[in-house]
Amino acid sequence: MTEQLTLAVDCGGSGIKANVLDDAGTAHAPALRVPTPYPLPPELLVDTIAEIATRLPGAHRATVGMPGMIRHGVVVHTPHYVTRSGPRSRVDPELAERWRSTDIRAALQARLGMPTLVLNDAEVHGAGVISSSGVELVLTLGTGLGAAMFDGGRLAPHLEWSRAPVRRGTSYDTYLGEPERRRLGDGLWSRRVVAVVDGLRPVFWWDRLYLGGGNARRLSPTALHRLGEDTVIVPNSAALVGGVRAWDLPLP
Repeated sequence: MTEQLTLAVDCGGSGIKANVLDDAGTAHAPALRVPTPYPLPPELLVDTIAEIATRLPGAHRATVGMPGMIRHGVVVHTPHYVTRSGPRSRVDPELAERWRSTDIRAALQARLGMPTLVLNDAEVHGAGVISSSGVELVLTLGTGLGAAMFDGGRLAPHLEWSRAPVRRGTSYDTYLGEPERRRLGDGLWSRRVVAVVDGLRPVFWWDRLYLGGGNARRLSPTALHRLGEDTVIVPNSAALVGGVRAWDLPLP
């Protein structure tokens, strides 16, 4: 069987990173990263990904992870790309309307000229790290908070519970996001992460919890000890490896 090369794209609130990987998850070039442009209508995201693809080796298929609620490749909601100048800035109603119900998978597939899979970014991240045994929860700590759950390797329907209030009307997304980490410092922010994890345990009853995203490496040694043996810190590069493995996921 001919080896498949996958263009894996991780779309974040502050940057868009991509690479081409083989079936084993081996990169065929150095990863490329560009700042996420704002304001960002759907057409500009497609153009940005297509431009990055021209600077990487050719691929047979593409996987794109992006923030928000994505159902069957269609955007139900995306939190950052509807804003005027990026995360925590004012929402632009016109952008929000343009993103709503956009079939981003179809748009990317037509532009890239290859089969394309579009999932929530935490789901793609999870595909790169799960063992496919038991209930596994993936939390990504970055611009905001991403989440994905798997049962026996099967992806559960996505829930944007990171938007739920956790304290005085503040959402989990804001409570654990990058602006709060910068304001508090790594030590106090790490204590918040531990408190949230402890609060979620009786809700999810996971067998394994994976903490990834760009800020997982900022957790303090004390926090890592308190998180316990059922918690694993995974590298941010898992988001690109997950682009390969996502094609084998049983999807909801």
